[in-house]
Amino acid sequence: MLNRVRSAVAHLVSSGGAPPPRPKSPDLPNSTSAPPAAPPQAPRSPPARAGSGSAAPAKTVEARASFSRPTFLQLSPGGLRRADDHAGRAVQSPPDTGRRLPWSTGYAEVINAGKSRHNEDQACCEVVYVEGRRSVSGAPREPSQGQGLCFYYWGLFDGHAGGRAAEMASRLLHRHIREQLKDLVEILQDPSPPPLCLPSTPGAPGSSDSSHLVGPQSCWSSQKEVTHESLVVGAIENAFQLMDEQMARERRGHQVEGGCCALVVVYLLGKVYVANAGDSRAIIVRNGEIIPMSREFTPETERQRLQTLGFLKPELLGGEFTHLEFPRRVQPKELGQRMLYRDQNMTGWAYKKIELEDLRFPLVCGEGKKARMMATIGVTRGLGDHNLRVCSSTLPIKPFLSSFPEVRVYDLTQYEHCPDDVLVLGTDGLWDVTSDCEVAATVDRVLSAYEPNDPSRYTALAQALVLGARGTPRDRGWRLPNNKLGSGDDISVFVIPLGGPGSYS
Repeated sequence: MLNRVRSAVAHLVSSGGAPPPRPKSPDLPNSTSAPPAAPPQAPRSPPARAGSGSAAPAKTVEARASFSRPTFLQLSPGGLRRADDHAGRAVQSPPDTGRRLPWSTGYAEVINAGKSRHNEDQACCEVVYVEGRRSVSGAPREPSQGQGLCFYYWGLFDGHAGGRAAEMASRLLHRHIREQLKDLVEILQDPSPPPLCLPSTPGAPGSSDSSHLVGPQSCWSSQKEVTHESLVVGAIENAFQLMDEQMARERRGHQVEGGCCALVVVYLLGKVYVANAGDSRAIIVRNGEIIPMSREFTPETERQRLQTLGFLKPELLGGEFTHLEFPRRVQPKELGQRMLYRDQNMTGWAYKKIELEDLRFPLVCGEGKKARMMATIGVTRGLGDHNLRVCSSTLPIKPFLSSFPEVRVYDLTQYEHCPDDVLVLGTDGLWDVTSDCEVAATVDRVLSAYEPNDPSRYTALAQALVLGARGTPRDRGWRLPNNKLGSGDDISVFVIPLGGPGSYS
């Protein structure tokens, strides 16, 4: 295992460079503050406690106190201990007590087979109310002038090098999204095109001077078309960036170590927005058809972005790595020979004469699940990882990691959905051993066994997907029915029905 070394603040970057500094949202507390009254924020499931027979060491108490599971699981202390059992790997789902997740969403999870001490996945499901910050005209908003907005929110967070980044993101990312939407409440409810500029806040510098409000015809003969949909996409993108910046600020005082992949779904005004930063995955299964709603961000899929950054900023490679890719590590005896390679501009391969600097370790190496960036990490987008360094080196890795998500949009109003149409979200523990087609087959098999109006069918489907990926315990570990290894990773799954009872309005 490659170790993570604590060190000074690493550079924050998005795709290919550092983002401009952003002001901290005034309504967002730090990670230890109590949540606001709206939306309601329930406490996490209680942490596992040390036995009362003897006093546990301070480090043990701290580690146990940091372990929690999603609130909606409603786990008792005994249930929490079962959820933390690597040997039994019991599947956890919300209790069937009549109070269900929004849209009768199904959820299931299981801990890893010993890969890490605790389950490092986290999940969140919320209904969030957004009250507008100001009216477009700049005048104080009257209660009768318009209503706020509600959005539905689902999030899966796959932690690595510890679970604290995932836990923090599961508590705060939807609140960053809410803050970003506050300026858009009135705009999104107005069918006319969005204004080019918002009025300044009263009392702010320049607020009394209207000359800074440039009309669309003042500088350009035409104005780019900006849709309401793109404003929501931008709000989600900014929220991811602000979440990452908050982790950077608070990582020392609150020990937010490691990082996490983030897969988020926002339903707002008839559209589903799926934002992914990492190697989790989302697909829609609609009438048997599979519609991908995300793509994984790994050293392989982002090779050209990583190589471009290494080429433009060679100081980030520290003289230890080369931005070029070779089919395997170059050997000293191959100096002067012509070997296959590719650079940041190439999708194919060519030959080049091997020079001394080509003996450095490649920035991207390996393939599939074994692909690594800087020989350390297998994902290239996510939140956190501000302390991550190359093994046995002080070279920071964060400059190559991006917190910027890819956002895909699905318009629910454009299709007639039936109760069997679902959006499946899963961490990589599911997809490592299960294909999209196998998930679609499970969707058909499980849902067909239930009445269309039975809300428990989606929880049963989530459980079936987790059990199918976990496998059953045998002499040689957890095995699938075909005797191949099951997933030894944490597995978390949301099943969101797209055509169930009720209205989407």
